[in-house]
Formats: sequence, C-alpha cells, structure tokens
Amino acid sequence: MEPTQELIDDIYRERVRRAREVTIEQKFLAGFELFEEVCERMSAGIRHENPGADEQTVQELLRQRLALLRRLRSST
Repeated sequence: MEPTQELIDDIYRERVRRAREVTIEQKFLAGFELFEEVCERMSAGIRHENPGADEQTVQELLRQRLALLRRLRSST
C-alpha cells in the first residue's frame, strides 16, 4: 500500500514543525555528534582497509580523507 500525498505532506509538515522547535544549541550539538559519528565510521573503514595500522596512522589517514572531502566540496 502506497502512502497518499496527503500523508506524505502531513509527515513533512510535522518534521518541519519539530525542526523549528529545536534550539540553535541543540542543532549545533547534533551537527557535532553527526560529525563525530562519521569520523568513527571512517576510522573503522580505514582500520578495515589497513589492518596493521596503528592509531596514529589511522588518525593521519582520516585527516587526509577529511581534507580531500573539503577540497572536493569547495570545488563544486
């Protein structure tokens, strides 16, 4: 059963309403937490790709990947 457009619109309006209730501090903290989670996942991927890497190497590779992402984003 497919959702109706009315249901989709109601869900969207509810999400927007809830987002507007979140304080700027909560939004900032959520962004920070999301960034931390992404870094943890990227580090796990680096460890998987480089099983013998020590933590210093993992952190350096993570910094390199983040720098690459920044360069790619700024070029678009």
